[in-house]
Amino acid sequence: MPTPSATPTAAQSPPAKQRSVLLDLPFLRLWTGATASGLATWALPFVLGLALLDRTLTATDLGLLLAARTVGFLAAVPVAGVLADRHSRRGVVLWAGLAAGAAAPVIAAGLDRSVLLMAMTGAAIAGAGQGACRPAYQALTAEVVDADHRQQANAAMTLAVRVTTLVGPSLAALLAVFLDIWALLVGIGLLWVVAACVPGRGKQRAATSAPLAPSAGAGGRSFVAEFTEGVREARRHPWFLAGLGALTAVIATGYSATGVALPLVSREEYGTEVVLAGAMTAYTAGALAGALLIARWRPRSPGWAALAGLAAYGLAPLSLVFPVHPVVVMAAYAVAGVGIELFNVPWFTAAQREVAPDKLARVSSLDFLLSYGLAPLGLALIAPAIDAFGTRAVLVGCAIACFAAPAVAALVPSARTFSHPPSRHDTP
Repeated sequence: MPTPSATPTAAQSPPAKQRSVLLDLPFLRLWTGATASGLATWALPFVLGLALLDRTLTATDLGLLLAARTVGFLAAVPVAGVLADRHSRRGVVLWAGLAAGAAAPVIAAGLDRSVLLMAMTGAAIAGAGQGACRPAYQALTAEVVDADHRQQANAAMTLAVRVTTLVGPSLAALLAVFLDIWALLVGIGLLWVVAACVPGRGKQRAATSAPLAPSAGAGGRSFVAEFTEGVREARRHPWFLAGLGALTAVIATGYSATGVALPLVSREEYGTEVVLAGAMTAYTAGALAGALLIARWRPRSPGWAALAGLAAYGLAPLSLVFPVHPVVVMAAYAVAGVGIELFNVPWFTAAQREVAPDKLARVSSLDFLLSYGLAPLGLALIAPAIDAFGTRAVLVGCAIACFAAPAVAALVPSARTFSHPPSRHDTP
């Protein structure tokens, strides 16, 4: 099978005159849809939290709804990966967005009638829509944007994610002054309609989709067989497996430390929530700065630079080990934010460049399934670990894992450039 990758030198050399990808209408439509989906994704748990505050929901109800959304997300990611490779990526985005949009009023109706039946069903469908969009958007970006502009495009996409992280909850809080929970949930549904309908079809779809329908339909292959084919494609790229292992370890440990240990340390060591709020704000600000930086920067060894950025997340739990000035904690989280985007953007760009186009959505779904799918496990285990071993020991362990996993991944030869060197098996 021909390798779809470019040579490392070509990937590292930006065009002489690079026009902003945001001036490209197809990508602007895709970016607008992704931004709308990001706003809806981040606003939903915040609005449900507001429902808890006004006693529409109990704490148990809220936990069940968020758990149902997570289950829906994880269940939909591998299915969407197969469907997005078998059929139109644009079609998967459309139907996933419409499903998530339709789920919002179902959740609203369930809040007043049956949380267990209607609201949880709606939350599961909303999570499924969110999960289905992720690999489809990733693959659609490769269709809409040419190879020379994909790093800039991925940086713009991740900028949208970071901005919506800040704007989504804030906008929901502002609108809550004027609107009730039902209206806010309907508004989230409308955002999903925008996410579904605004993106257009990829201009490179004809080249990548022609073999898909015959190979998928004529052979009558099962879902498991097609997903397994995506796993085999991922195994062709040692750098991808190594990077995915490192990313999963960092998310399972570093993100868990942020989610559980940071609030504890903020309250017990500093006696205020200011450290918690400041650290999370600094992390988002750092991520924005990292996305802006990597939109233009082309390091000589992009894989090693990306893994070094991923390892920087270890500074976050490390800053919580000993009593330090709050500014030190916030600075550590800012550096972690910069580092995570120095990893994310080259990582997505390399996958779009190296992975066979007709298997990109399945490989992307494997990425999201492992890296984000195991995050709840880390969150579930870190609190018992803190009770058993103490906060300091767990934080040190999380920091070591964040530093060590990317370092081990960097030992894989192809990890230096995030590229798969061609072999005699890759030629026609």
